[in-house]
Amino acid sequence: MKLSVSLGLWQDRPPAEALDTARAAEAAGYPELWIGEMATWDAFALGTAIGAATSRISLTFGPLAVTVRDPATIAMGVASVAALTGRETGVALGTSSDVVVRGWHGRSRDRAATALAESARAVRQLLAGEKSTVDGQVVASTGYRLRLAAPKSPLTIAAFGPRALDVAARHADRMVVNLVSPAAAATLVRGLRAAAERAGTTPPPVAAWVVAAAGPAPSALDQLRRGVVGYLAAPGYADMFRAEGFGDLVDFARTRPHPRELLAAVPAEAIAAVGLVGSRGEIAAKIGDYAAAGVDELAIVPATSDDDPGGGKTLAACRSAAVPFDAGV
Repeated sequence: MKLSVSLGLWQDRPPAEALDTARAAEAAGYPELWIGEMATWDAFALGTAIGAATSRISLTFGPLAVTVRDPATIAMGVASVAALTGRETGVALGTSSDVVVRGWHGRSRDRAATALAESARAVRQLLAGEKSTVDGQVVASTGYRLRLAAPKSPLTIAAFGPRALDVAARHADRMVVNLVSPAAAATLVRGLRAAAERAGTTPPPVAAWVVAAAGPAPSALDQLRRGVVGYLAAPGYADMFRAEGFGDLVDFARTRPHPRELLAAVPAEAIAAVGLVGSRGEIAAKIGDYAAAGVDELAIVPATSDDDPGGGKTLAACRSAAVPFDAGV
């Protein structure tokens, strides 16, 4: 089981704490840091700063929303950070949510799976140093070639639904799934393998983003609760939480209660169903569950708090707990 770290980009914590998490991840020996893009940082600007604040950890950007960022700007961003920091870089592509794509950026998510496949083709061409030749139905990039050295970065596809699984089977060097239980991860792994069989390809390894909190302090649990509430009523995720025994919570979420009421109703057990929470033994047991589900890598999203700024204690605990599973860190 390989381990990596993903920045939580928690809204209840100082934005600059992302640099502390990056330094903690490197100090704990993790080889790779995922830098997502939410409400605060431009991913490539933050990646450049992290490159200056650390010495060797590799940087993977995303998942970036393919109907927000076009292939040329994605490739330029990845190549820019690689050139400025000297780090190995990777990139992950996804379709994101209506809130981000339609609300924040005023873009359409229509035919998002088509956009994902077309972006994957164009981004792969560009990162390999080739001239782009994709003139797709939704996404196009033709006639551009990187002026910077091509970083030859691996491509990760974020998938949850069947069409995204098909894209991952055809185009990904790695697939990533977010906030899933081991049972849900096993279903997605089977779906990826079936999609790869249909496409005549070898299924790529699967990474799962998992929230984590060792201990944990009450403030860390509250932070993780905030990260879960938006998924409880979401298509697919609602079914997953129901299958984990939280049907009443899903039904309550679908009544659209005040966010404070819903937050207060989320039990710690709901977080533990989709993350690494508790003692070293509890964390080790859950890592074993993900390994048994066919997950190849866990991208740890550490909770941060005044008791564990930057998440360093949690990252150290997760690495220690993963030792029996041959953690590739």
